[in-house]
Amino acid sequence: MTVSVADYARECAAQGLRGDYSICRSDFTVHQEYNYSAAEQSVWRKLCDRQTRLTEKLAHHSYLDGVATLGLLDRIPDFDEISKKLRKLTGWEIVAVPGLIPAAPFFDHLANRRFPVTNWLRTDKELDYIVEPDMFHDFFGHVPILTQPVFADFMQMYGRKAEDIIALGGDEMITRLYWYTAEYGLMQEPGKPLKAFGAGLMSSFTELQFAVESADAHHVPFNLETVMRTSYEIDKFQRAYFVLPSFDGLRDAFATADFATIVNRFKGQTALDPATV
Repeated sequence: MTVSVADYARECAAQGLRGDYSICRSDFTVHQEYNYSAAEQSVWRKLCDRQTRLTEKLAHHSYLDGVATLGLLDRIPDFDEISKKLRKLTGWEIVAVPGLIPAAPFFDHLANRRFPVTNWLRTDKELDYIVEPDMFHDFFGHVPILTQPVFADFMQMYGRKAEDIIALGGDEMITRLYWYTAEYGLMQEPGKPLKAFGAGLMSSFTELQFAVESADAHHVPFNLETVMRTSYEIDKFQRAYFVLPSFDGLRDAFATADFATIVNRFKGQTALDPATV
């Protein structure tokens, strides 16, 4: 369903969301005004310095390669500069948004290799947790992995197919797939240690350590159908983390899945408990 910018702005204001939606274009993008204060630049460096100490040890090499290629740690990124680098690597670019945007424009951006990144940053008092996704989550978490061609292809396919799957009644199912891969995905290639790549983990100081290193973390081999049926946690550590063998496995499973059959078989059923999958 199409949502107007004006209606969405009123809805976000009523919910107390932080972004300024009144300046959105029709596709919910805004211009990144690069006028960040010294305090904001300090928060960015503090977040990056702290998190990098963990990601260098716990992140998948494809994520770390992306960080090295894009060079995003010394200051708040200029979206235009980063987009020039991304286009050469995988054809993607990033676009500034005020915060969360409706599903339809989000999927359209992904389908056209545009990744929406929030244009504001958390404060010094919110280093450990923030309710809304901010620039640190969106950029530090999501953007480096878009330098990897296979994952970049998956994300575009996701954007292209998501609305069709929702039309079938699979809105919760397709959301779960994004959650357990792009946000909280783990990777264990044959003969190599477990690593993380999902943005929710990359941008979390505490959950990244738990997901990869804790004996209490519940690791489940990736199966697309199971992922689409499993509920997830919004405001606490996940009770399941799905482990991919490769990005090729994710892309190929998504490309070949019979979503109509999956949705028709399981829509309306109670979601699986992540602790028992």
